Amino acid sequence: MSPKKTTLKPARNVPASKKTPPEPGSLRGVANWKEAARWLRDRGIEDIECITPDLAGVARGKMMPSSKFTSNTSLALPSAIYRHTISGEYPDETESFRYEPRDSDLKLMPDLSTLSVVPWETDPTAQVICDIVDSDGGEVPYTPRNVLKRIMSLYHERGWKPIVAPEIEFYLVAKNDDPDYPLHPPKGRSGRSILGGQGYSIAGINEFDELIDDVYHFSEKQGLEIDTLIHEEGPAQLEINLRHGNPIELADQVFLFKRTIREAALKHDIYATFMAKPMQGQPGSAMHIHQSVVNIETGKNIFSNPDGSASKEFFHFIGGMQKFVPSAMAMLAPYVNSYRRLQPDMSCPVNNAWGYDNRTTAFRVPVSDPQARRVENRLPSSDANPYLALAASLASGLLGIMKEIEPTAPTEDSANEGSIDLPRGLLEAVALLEDEPAFEEMFGKQFIGLYAGVKRGEFETFMQVISPWEREFLLLNV
Repeated sequence: MSPKKTTLKPARNVPASKKTPPEPGSLRGVANWKEAARWLRDRGIEDIECITPDLAGVARGKMMPSSKFTSNTSLALPSAIYRHTISGEYPDETESFRYEPRDSDLKLMPDLSTLSVVPWETDPTAQVICDIVDSDGGEVPYTPRNVLKRIMSLYHERGWKPIVAPEIEFYLVAKNDDPDYPLHPPKGRSGRSILGGQGYSIAGINEFDELIDDVYHFSEKQGLEIDTLIHEEGPAQLEINLRHGNPIELADQVFLFKRTIREAALKHDIYATFMAKPMQGQPGSAMHIHQSVVNIETGKNIFSNPDGSASKEFFHFIGGMQKFVPSAMAMLAPYVNSYRRLQPDMSCPVNNAWGYDNRTTAFRVPVSDPQARRVENRLPSSDANPYLALAASLASGLLGIMKEIEPTAPTEDSANEGSIDLPRGLLEAVALLEDEPAFEEMFGKQFIGLYAGVKRGEFETFMQVISPWEREFLLLNV
């Protein structure tokens, strides 16, 4: 990939004073190691973070002096980092969940197209996202970036490439150093905590204008492109929409945006959280995914016929989403907390229905012209690993096309009035993931076994914790 200059697009929902032009010569990514050395030298970079997402989407890796980075230094991580839970524990082995007997090294292979500065560091620092290979240079199939690449290759074999645009919701919350206490919204510039019901409020955004300035500044420095930023329904709940593009590049951007937003919030002595349901009684946070598929040769959207009507591939894609996404929910809603978001109200679908411009459905078809025809998956939560969420969603749609699955009729009214058509908890979701035969071809048997083992381990850890509800209603009543 040749280096290219990227600029941050103006946010339609943010005042013009918030927009800062990119610095001259700002670049994200280089084509080769010679250019990397020059890029680092020109910016006076002293250290570089070589990072890669683990199964949770947490950045793992190593930091080193930039001189070491460009001197053909071998970088390695133990394979065990892909086998521990979010709390850092290691589940027991099962028939399908196994540890590598020697816990041997996996190699970090920097993707130089992702090279960028780390703008919040005081010393000149850069970062680069790495792929993972084994000691012989072979692909490691269970790492999140490689899982998504596998799905991309299945599209490419058919002469297609998927296009996605994620929307990420998150909360700003007051610092909380005791997990036994509930979270609360932070105080804004008015000195008061913002309340709910501020959907699309510019005043709500302006309560945190200095923090948002830093988000924009940090994003520009890294070459990350924000399309819009809005205030959502929850108190101090914001949403960032990213421009559509290549799924790997967009997953990389979400991975980096989460780091960026957390760092910007910490600079202002508050937290940013991507928990699916951080506060009781408030809306949850989603990561909606807009998806379309284009023909590589012609650049045309395969969801539309030449006359502008919807194609059979469009309907089969929806049919695949309806059939397979419920079995992929462990990748879209990966934690116990994720299922607290899936409640039957207007802000979150709890079904596998689809409809035209219907936000109560799991799969919404926005109003658009034929070339922009797309399907929005509204089920993923913002705590999901972006690589795995995109892989699960795109794989489900592709299976629908491959198997020519017909969708139901589109839902005209609210789709949340009936029963809940999705797994109600993490263990049920994991069982559905393991029991779907088509997923072995999509994701690989090794990934499914490893991922299911980690998720079961996280559930067992959760079950060791006694909740306030239990103390409130069981202590003196049973």
